[in-house]
Amino acid sequence: MKNILVVGAGGQIGSELVPFLRKQYGANNVIAADIDEDKCKKLSEGPWEKLDATDGNRFLEIVKKYKVDTIYNMVALLSATGEKNPELAWKINMGALENSLNIAKEHNCAVFTPSSIGAFGPTTPKDNTPQDTIMQPNTIYGVCKVSGELLSNYYYQRYGVDTRSVRFPGIISNVTLPGGGTTDYAVEIYYEAIKKQQYTCNLQKGTFLDMMYMPDAVKACVDLMEANPEKLIHRNSFNISAMSFDPEMIGDEIKKHIPEFNMDYNIDKVKQTIADSWPNSMDDNCAREEWGWNPQFNLAAMTIDMLEKIEEKHQNGLI
Repeated sequence: MKNILVVGAGGQIGSELVPFLRKQYGANNVIAADIDEDKCKKLSEGPWEKLDATDGNRFLEIVKKYKVDTIYNMVALLSATGEKNPELAWKINMGALENSLNIAKEHNCAVFTPSSIGAFGPTTPKDNTPQDTIMQPNTIYGVCKVSGELLSNYYYQRYGVDTRSVRFPGIISNVTLPGGGTTDYAVEIYYEAIKKQQYTCNLQKGTFLDMMYMPDAVKACVDLMEANPEKLIHRNSFNISAMSFDPEMIGDEIKKHIPEFNMDYNIDKVKQTIADSWPNSMDDNCAREEWGWNPQFNLAAMTIDMLEKIEEKHQNGLI
């Protein structure tokens, strides 16, 4: 990777992926693009462009301008938000991907597009979910992710586009708040623990989901794109995970550091239905074997780091 374009750079993952890439490849070699130009300006120093990723002409203009060889397509309308407007979710999620793939085909770019545990559905085996299994999601977000995996594989097989992808679990970050995902509670709980020592969870106890801390997530994005293609049996998309827990477990872990913390429940029926259709835990052995996936954070280590970082923000009046 020499000239890297991150589309959706202002999102939860993109906003941390861009600084990570700039440290590794040089600030001027990583272009941040987002429909919200203010979000691009807030990222570490480096080139940025305003881009609606569904605008193919503008997308192509940026790729040509910077001689881009690698596209990270991080654009997505997330699961819970997508259910409020399925047509818009399809337009944004698939439009950004189609433009990424078509431009990559014509200009010899590699493409990374994250998939998700949302690609699975209620008929998928819930425990130790296999790499290759039944994928019949019941959300428009999941439908987009399965379609994206299939389309990316097609472009690799039909046109030779170097497409690669991971199925992200819930992502937990202390930098950027999530925006409309089913696993948002696992970020919100830390902020509320610091600010109020109280949190009302919208998923019920016993709802197990795969999760991952952001430093592991951004490293996965880069490690897969740097992997030897000859060793990749799968491409779109690899199961990856770091931990699996339910709300009660994360609450108990926080109590070890904030004993007065209390959590109650007010269930969001839409989010609960989505969460119930997703795996409890995924088998990520293929990622470990084919490109060396190896997460560094478990629940205990992540909780320590999250609380330290958010407490610092709180003390500085940033939250």
